[in-house]
Amino acid sequence: MTVKKFNLPDVGEGLTEAEVVSWKVKPGDTVAINDVICEIETAKSLVELPSPYAGTVAELLVAEGVTVEVGTAIIGISDNAPGESEPAPATASPAVEPAPASAAVAAPPAEPAAEQIVETLMYGKLPDDAGTSEGGPAASPLVGSGPKADAVKRRPRKRPEGAAPAAPSTAQEPVAEQPATAAPSTAQATATASPATASQAPGPTRLGVAVSGLVNRVLAKPPVRKIARELGIDLADVVATGARGEVTREDVVSYQSQRDAEVDKADKFWAASRKPQDQRVERIPVKGVRRATAKAMVESAFTAPHVSIFVDVDASRTMEFVKRLKASRDFEGIKVSPLLILSKAVIWAAARNPSVNATWVENADGNGNAEIHVKHYMNLGIAAATPRGLMVPNIKDAQDLSLKELALALNELASTARAGKTQPSQMQGGSLTITNIGALGIDTGTPIINPGEVAIVAFGTIKQKPWVLDGEVIPRWITTLGGSFDHRVVDGDLSARFMADVASILEEPALLLD
Repeated sequence: MTVKKFNLPDVGEGLTEAEVVSWKVKPGDTVAINDVICEIETAKSLVELPSPYAGTVAELLVAEGVTVEVGTAIIGISDNAPGESEPAPATASPAVEPAPASAAVAAPPAEPAAEQIVETLMYGKLPDDAGTSEGGPAASPLVGSGPKADAVKRRPRKRPEGAAPAAPSTAQEPVAEQPATAAPSTAQATATASPATASQAPGPTRLGVAVSGLVNRVLAKPPVRKIARELGIDLADVVATGARGEVTREDVVSYQSQRDAEVDKADKFWAASRKPQDQRVERIPVKGVRRATAKAMVESAFTAPHVSIFVDVDASRTMEFVKRLKASRDFEGIKVSPLLILSKAVIWAAARNPSVNATWVENADGNGNAEIHVKHYMNLGIAAATPRGLMVPNIKDAQDLSLKELALALNELASTARAGKTQPSQMQGGSLTITNIGALGIDTGTPIINPGEVAIVAFGTIKQKPWVLDGEVIPRWITTLGGSFDHRVVDGDLSARFMADVASILEEPALLLD
């Protein structure tokens, strides 16, 4: 038996170091080739490392949270000698055989099902919602923890007795011995005991009241509603990323982190002011994505001469178009937002003004001469704020995508970035970037150009404002676009024409059909 050591590799982006964020294995675990053994954070993103060897984990050589250089041994994996390779399947089979017959494995799905019944009554889940999950595997006890939670199979509905799970079976036996006249009072007592109906009128109208109050509510599973209620979040304010347009647990958590970011900072600041003198300053190491972003932004800001322009846009027809797309059968289950129309507008406008889709290259020929490389493709970058810092993944060859394909690509990009699973290759080779600051309620801003590009568009919030149309002041949906450009490549005339073209699409999306 020999122990092979796996050295931290370069993930293909020329990085020199990475932080071991979390281990997915422990000493004694058996791993196969390509099994994920750990997650590392590079200067670009979070990356899962697969095992290059099959065998047993002998030791973990680097602790979680430690940054090491590429080439450093991080794990030791022992391989069995030839004579010892045969018993391996035999030792694994006893662990697998008892699993189907084990009561402990079969029992967990029953408990989440009972919890969902109670949650349904407590938080007003419509009865027909339960039917949508029938037929799915009853495997995951983490109800509502992600998009796959819809697959949880629910048990038949039963009226909760407000007691332990075993209470209904024991409480029903004496009921059979009671006179027939006692049955209604027993049922009424059960209904009164339900926490969901304590504040509503008794009798048959109770369900009608509950249903009528939920007709226009946002789609979300009961556990998600419970989390939102505990956090004081209105689900209507949360952007839904579920497969059927429902709000997921991750959506609520992401919204909460964004909403309370400034409040948390203030709380920490004032809490620190009451600590001893030597603890009043919090030291946060700058590493990984945060360090790489800071370096890139400083280089961009002080290398490329920025010029910024702004334009107010009447996006009322864009809002109407988005509404029609949401109601369209072709876009069923796909998140559609004004960002989709803006993305298409940027692609269209860049085709009319190719020089905004370019790169300035210093010393391109080795003799100190610079070049402008105009790209005849569009890798559209979308700036995404994550807990680890700003990331700008891009959609490859976005110019070739239909509106539906672009919507799917935007959804995947956002969910992947939010989960911290963006790969380095997804952030390489960008052409032009959009930063959607309007999602945070900001009107506009002066963004810094992403390194390697010459233009970036800031998309402000869309809200109703008084607007003069045909000599009359009427309420319209207005947004402000802000664009920053590298003045070495994009002069004032070109930047103005580009922004005017983007604005024209938001004002009249039908131009995309030309």
